[in-house]
Amino acid sequence: MLFNSYAFIFAFLPVVLLGFFWLARISHTYAAAWLALASLFFYGYWNPAYVGLLLGSIGCNYAFGMWIAKAAVQHRDRRKKHLLIFAITANLALLGYYKYANFFVGSVNTLAGTHWPVAEIILPLGISFFTFTQIAFLVDTYQGKVKEYNFVHYTLFVTYFPHLIAGPVLHHKEMMPQFAMQATYRFSYENMAVGATIFFIGLFKKVILADNIAYYVPSIFDAPASGVQLTFVEAWGGALCYALQLYFDFSGYSDMAIGLSRMFGVVLPLNFHSPYKSVNIIEFWRRWHMTLSRFLRDYLYIPLGGNRKGKLRRHLNLVTTMLLGGLWHGAGWTFVIWGGLHGIYLVINHGWQSLRSALGQNPEAPLSWPLHLMSGLFTFLAVTLAWVFFRASDLHTATTIAQTMLGFNGVALPDSWFARIPSIHTWLAAHNLFGPSNGLATAGMVNWIWILLLIVWLAPNTQTIMQSFKPALDTPQPPAKSRLIWRPNFLSAALVWTLAFTALINLSQQSTFLYFQF
Repeated sequence: MLFNSYAFIFAFLPVVLLGFFWLARISHTYAAAWLALASLFFYGYWNPAYVGLLLGSIGCNYAFGMWIAKAAVQHRDRRKKHLLIFAITANLALLGYYKYANFFVGSVNTLAGTHWPVAEIILPLGISFFTFTQIAFLVDTYQGKVKEYNFVHYTLFVTYFPHLIAGPVLHHKEMMPQFAMQATYRFSYENMAVGATIFFIGLFKKVILADNIAYYVPSIFDAPASGVQLTFVEAWGGALCYALQLYFDFSGYSDMAIGLSRMFGVVLPLNFHSPYKSVNIIEFWRRWHMTLSRFLRDYLYIPLGGNRKGKLRRHLNLVTTMLLGGLWHGAGWTFVIWGGLHGIYLVINHGWQSLRSALGQNPEAPLSWPLHLMSGLFTFLAVTLAWVFFRASDLHTATTIAQTMLGFNGVALPDSWFARIPSIHTWLAAHNLFGPSNGLATAGMVNWIWILLLIVWLAPNTQTIMQSFKPALDTPQPPAKSRLIWRPNFLSAALVWTLAFTALINLSQQSTFLYFQF
């Protein structure tokens, strides 16, 4: 079931909300159980066969968590460690089978010339998210951070439908206390208004912005396989369209998840914070898929040694973490290369900061406006180039588009450009900067790109608009009050319902969220 569907908005959500707050008047346990069962129905709506897999994963991980906690109480450290290793291995084996078995077999066949059969394995939705969520629970239990073991609350913690399919990746300590709070089970007009506002802002981003610019992406990324030689402008146009599609798709989902959860009185962690405004790659990963970055830092980068074993080891740990982060996003060499590129970006960024420190400069000091703009633009272009490998269906497509973007096939502008400015047109023609076009870089594509870039770089994000109501956990304090602050008044309501109405009347063409495939 999709958040951006009539069935969800007008049937599932109202029924679950009414049932939750009605049962909460009788028993908080009943209300939590109802929400967990509704979340299982939400998951099973896609494929009922995998509900058993999800429940089996929950039962096994809860049991292992209890055994680890019991071993800790008995001071049986060796048994506790062995239980943790076995449980994590079992989780990764399950994830590896469903997500990477065919990738492994296909890679071996290609490299060794073998012909091992490739099975038809359907990837369960959200398996990466509920697996990582439960690995975090096991590690936190091992470290003594888990304080509550209510099975109903644990089931809800894992299955909670606002986050189940595409995140955020949750920490046990963030959610379990909220499920035990009395206030969570009391209906609140403020929570409902704030949650609905955030949800409809996200719905508008997905349906109107992401889905409309998505129209221009396939023609560019399908071109190399069809033998079409893209021009410099077409390659960059397609890459920018995908970068913006992914941005508003994931931003929209993140808003919708936070808004839905707020309706139930539960505050989710922030997962997306205007990453294209970043002035370097380090900052980008503090803003993009923030809970995944936190998970990779806490449960992979730091256990590998982090920055505690010298600069060389630190850089190796960074690249290793990003390679595995890329592989987490998808079972393919394009994702590995995407992760590797970001690993290299991070190494360069840390090296640059070390150089600035050696020269007596503070790498954390604010940049001047010209340097800020240049750094932000350079970071955005580097991220956009890497997205090509994230989106491309194979290495040939990715490398072909990337080479064209880097100018290996020349730089040529469409002849129609600047036709109304004769002096510039004549100068460009004299320098042979016009060339034949495939007609893929249309006026519609260009208009969508510049409009969405203005929104990305100049408009306040959702948490800034909703800053007076603490929309998410650990929301960064905005530097200044925005003029577009949401207030519970008629004007705000009118604006929100305009966004909602515009999105709702365009739901006939439903599309899944891009992060559902990970």
